[in-house]
Amino acid sequence: MRAAARRRAAIAPAICYPPSAIAVQFPEPSPMTTSTEVRPSLSSRLKHETAAQHERMHTLMEAADPFASRDGYARFVAAQYLFQRDVEHLFEDAAVRAAVPDLDGRGRAAASQADLADLERELPQADLASAGVAMPEALGWLYVSEGSTLGAAFLFKAAQEKLGLSAEFGARNLAAYPQGRAAAWRNFVAALDSDALDARTHDAVIAGANAAYDRFARLLARTFETA
Repeated sequence: MRAAARRRAAIAPAICYPPSAIAVQFPEPSPMTTSTEVRPSLSSRLKHETAAQHERMHTLMEAADPFASRDGYARFVAAQYLFQRDVEHLFEDAAVRAAVPDLDGRGRAAASQADLADLERELPQADLASAGVAMPEALGWLYVSEGSTLGAAFLFKAAQEKLGLSAEFGARNLAAYPQGRAAAWRNFVAALDSDALDARTHDAVIAGANAAYDRFARLLARTFETA
């Protein structure tokens, strides 16, 4: 049962909760105190308020079963490429770059493109979904993308064991960042929860995350024809 739970937790790419070791926690207020209520962090709100979307991605990925064959996996990579292209478009915004200083080391559009070439597939074509997205909604899109990188370890293992792919051939888009998955995620969460981000913008960030989930869901449905 424990192994099955791990597989389920990792099955959605772009969509993963951080492990408990690095999840942001906030204490229950004591009934004996009258101090000001502590606001939950942005990363904590994102985790809890997009939980239904996370489960939706599980369902879509289970229906798609992308690791059943290389053909199915190539369809997944096509959806991944289009989503990552949307996300990396946001890197051009100076406000986004100021909020997440290490953006140059993030993103997987180029890796997805190389994987499609390995699999002898043409690049898919679609309109850019993030053309009108800016700060603070852009951080929600990055949250969905970066969460996927953290949780992709199980997907990478499946690509290796079931399809014979690797970080050098076909599965670059699932490989860890050079600094490691956990370190990259911690740095991103630190940017999300920075005091530099006005708490009044948090609702907009969450709306951006929901929009990103919706975009990836549409891409999966179109690519696998499972609408």
